[in-house]
This record gives sequence, structure tokens and C-alpha cells, in this order.
Amino acid sequence: MENSNDSGKVLGALLVGAVMGGVLGILFAPAKGSETRKQLTGETDDITKSLKETFDTLLKEAKKEIEFAKKKASEFSEDGKK
Repeated sequence: MENSNDSGKVLGALLVGAVMGGVLGILFAPAKGSETRKQLTGETDDITKSLKETFDTLLKEAKKEIEFAKKKASEFSEDGKK
């Protein structure tokens, strides 16, 4: 189940890259303060949505891992009884 760990790393790296890109884009954009604030609000909403999606994905993966561990524990228990 190493793929789920790799998936989490990739999702985390993508999220960090998106946040950094958004922040750098805003800092170097030649815009008035009011326009920048509007843009920041939009970026914050996008980041919040992205974080929620990433969390949901990781939660699903964690649930799969827990179910897999339960199944393996049950199998080991049955093998031990035999």
C-alpha cells in the first residue's frame, strides 16, 4: 500500500505549489490595493476548496488503509487459531 503514501505526498506537493504560486502572483502583480484584496479573497476561496478536496481524498485513502489493516488482522487471527 505504498501508493497511497506516495499519492498523499503528491497531493501535498501540488497544494503547496498552488499556494506558493498564488501568493507570488499576487505579490508581483501591479494592481491597486482594492483589486488585490478582491483577488486575495478569490484565491483564499480556491485554496479552501482545494484543501477540502485534498482532505477528503486523504480521508478516503485512510479509510481504505484502515479496512485493509482490519482485514489483515482478522486473517492473522484466523491463522493463529488454526
